[in-house]
Amino acid sequence: MQELQIESLVKRYDASSQVRAVDDVSLTVAPGEMLVLLGPSGCGKTTLLRCVAGLEQAQEGRIILEGRTVFDGAHGLNIPTHQRDIGMVFQNYSLWPHMSVRENVEYPLSARRTSREQRQARVQEMLEVVQCQHLADRIPAMLSGGQQQRIALARALASKPKIMLLDEPLSNLDALLRVELRAHLRAIHREVGFTGIYVTHDQVEAFNLGTRVAVMRSGRIEQLGSARDVFERPATDVVARFLGIRNAFDLGASDPCAIAAGPLAGDLSIFDNLARTPSSRAQIFVRQEALRVLPAGQSVPAGMLALPEGTVTDVLYAGSFNDHMIDLSGHTLIVTQATALGMSTPGSRVRAVCRPEDVLLYQDGRLVTR
Repeated sequence: MQELQIESLVKRYDASSQVRAVDDVSLTVAPGEMLVLLGPSGCGKTTLLRCVAGLEQAQEGRIILEGRTVFDGAHGLNIPTHQRDIGMVFQNYSLWPHMSVRENVEYPLSARRTSREQRQARVQEMLEVVQCQHLADRIPAMLSGGQQQRIALARALASKPKIMLLDEPLSNLDALLRVELRAHLRAIHREVGFTGIYVTHDQVEAFNLGTRVAVMRSGRIEQLGSARDVFERPATDVVARFLGIRNAFDLGASDPCAIAAGPLAGDLSIFDNLARTPSSRAQIFVRQEALRVLPAGQSVPAGMLALPEGTVTDVLYAGSFNDHMIDLSGHTLIVTQATALGMSTPGSRVRAVCRPEDVLLYQDGRLVTR
């Protein structure tokens, strides 16, 4: 049995509008899985999460939680939030300011009329899981942002909900604390084994935490797969751009594989399965981290694809790595390279190389499988 099933869900903010915040979304979440909804602001990920929680009501489709239908648009069924047995962690923590940490974590258990002994044991257990047992008697105003977020997580887990919903819970924290809590949340998920849906716009966060990642666009799921699949094989050019692959080249429609004329040259037999139709639109994407800068005139290593020579216009230093900005006849190429491999100087002539398997080819917006 799936922990959560969403079937053909549609959400319009105006019932008469054709604009859909959630547009015919179907997916399943297995027990113990952490599904991450990833996408830019306005793509529908938080609206989808709120529909699962019952905080927003869709117009069409069904939501089934552990075999129980909690929403059915066709039959007018909409079970209220407090009867769906979910836990939710919000971006702004939403702790009760007048209650101690212990009382905040205990609250959902009290609402379910759990015995005093069980409440005390469960609160102690959850505070130990989030490593905040020493904060039990403090009020939220006495806690840091990271501590408040841990308490919010402990409160959501306390009642052992069927599913955990997390809406950008780390976005208000500074960068170093986000890294720390990301690792801690991953460890808690492994230890407790809860089923979760996690909303974020942060790609690193999504790939670190997600059992699977769903990339959303305009209310729809653009790609759903493992973190490795989504990162290494973006299914569409839209996903590739969202994931930050900034090097994109349009190919000629008359002979899409004739790339040697610019900008790529080399053995292009890897693209033999491209359907060569004059009406097709073909593009090549190359991730900037997959490229390496070589001085002009240096021989290209065997088995590598090479770009023509270009001129370095700028080098952006970022500690352990740097971004080379290279002009290729009016087209800017970006190469992210480890500083240990050396830094070129602006004005120098260079060429970039990469492995053939690092080149992604898209035809009419869809990834061409080799």
